[in-house]
Amino acid sequence: MTADTGTTASNASTVIEYIRYRIPEERSAEFLAAYTRAAAQLAASPHCVDYELARCEEDFAHFVLRITWTSTQDHLEGFRTSDLFPAFLAEIRPYIADIEEMRHYKPTSVRGRGSAVPTLYTWAGGAEAFSRLTEAFYAKVVTDDLLAPVFAGLAPEHAEHVALWLAEVFGGPPAYSTTQGGHGHMVAKHFGRGITEPQRRRWVDLIQDAADEADLPTDAEFRSAFLAYIEWGTRLAVYFSGPDAKPPADQPVPLWNWGAAPPYQG
Repeated sequence: MTADTGTTASNASTVIEYIRYRIPEERSAEFLAAYTRAAAQLAASPHCVDYELARCEEDFAHFVLRITWTSTQDHLEGFRTSDLFPAFLAEIRPYIADIEEMRHYKPTSVRGRGSAVPTLYTWAGGAEAFSRLTEAFYAKVVTDDLLAPVFAGLAPEHAEHVALWLAEVFGGPPAYSTTQGGHGHMVAKHFGRGITEPQRRRWVDLIQDAADEADLPTDAEFRSAFLAYIEWGTRLAVYFSGPDAKPPADQPVPLWNWGAAPPYQG
């Protein structure tokens, strides 16, 4: 039960607005104070995904505001026509003349993380850790009253394949994609199985027990990210096993980072 598709609808169409300011040093404190107040309107907008104001280290007069919107249209026709915009504009109006650039940008496929932050795959202990995890997990599944019927006739290599899947999801090598067929192959395994909510919950509980037995990291940061994926994936598995499920669009295996959902839409 390692279903895989979708994330929030906004991720498929998000756009990043960059606003570059040149603010004289003597006005920088009031500028920061104004944006601190204006940010309350951004935080309240359903069209604003996130925002950040950064200041240049080499030249303190340069500021860049980054706002991620659910779409350009949502920004221009949603936020700017909402009741939130007048209060936002009132705060930033004195600095409009200081804007050097204000444009929308679409993310490209060039993205990733630097080595300063380990992937969840590395933090877990690599391929061996996920092999231990699935071995311990499926030993529990076959003797569990709720889950044994779901996995009746389990292929001997099933645990190994799920280990490859989880390793890739958490930032490891793309072995599942290259040897098993990727995202669509995993989703197809759930069609017609009619997984129930009690079965899903038992799956979540057992894999957490297996994580303990497999000596996966027990620190709060790792386990919260690990469990977030397990909750997300198993709830989608329930959907794909049901009568109304529709095959997802062609998508890569999801990549689960620290506290972040996969960057694609189902």
